[in-house]
Amino acid sequence: MTRRTNWPGSTDDAYDGGAGEADGPPRLPWSTRESGQPGEAGATEEESGSRRSGRGRRGGGAQEPPQDPAERARSICLRLLTGTPRTRKQLADALRKREIPEEISEQVLSRFEEVGLINDAAFADAWVESRHHSKGLARRALVQELRTKGVDAGLIDEAVGQLDSEQEETTARELVARKLRSTRGLERDKRVRRLAGMLARKGYPEGVALRVVRRALEEEGEDAEDLDFGTL
Repeated sequence: MTRRTNWPGSTDDAYDGGAGEADGPPRLPWSTRESGQPGEAGATEEESGSRRSGRGRRGGGAQEPPQDPAERARSICLRLLTGTPRTRKQLADALRKREIPEEISEQVLSRFEEVGLINDAAFADAWVESRHHSKGLARRALVQELRTKGVDAGLIDEAVGQLDSEQEETTARELVARKLRSTRGLERDKRVRRLAGMLARKGYPEGVALRVVRRALEEEGEDAEDLDFGTL
């Protein structure tokens, strides 16, 4: 479906339509640390600084963070990239929050792009692959997520374009099949609302949802010929 993307220099390793699952960012192919290790992946500068300060006190004196703005910016970016990839905008926002001068920030971020530590195209490709396979998100949901992370519109179009309609509908059928059993015993219209609502939250268009739900109910022997979301 999408091409597997490795983040340079590392190991190979939400939108849910308004009511999405409240889980954190997914593991992407180039993450360099195992999940579940508190205080490593995605640690903030303040948290990491606190741990360094604590170790310094135990060792006989805290170590001062670098004072040069460019050095501070590089340190912040490298720390944020340790556990999970970030887009240029995400890193720029982090530097702005830490009051790094904009000119310095732009220089550091451009250098990180030159050496491949920031790669929004690779980020978008891996995000689509990960979120579609792990959460079953459709193209519309993936576009919204990538927009919130500051990925350029052209890169988003290219990334989600690798997810074709056939694959999207196949995933929708798998999602409905997994949820179908839990709806047995309900009235048909209530089953339809529940199943279609689940697909809508994951970004599937109404036409796809209607077609997939109708097919699933017919395979169970339900009369779904007159099924119409507009009447539900």
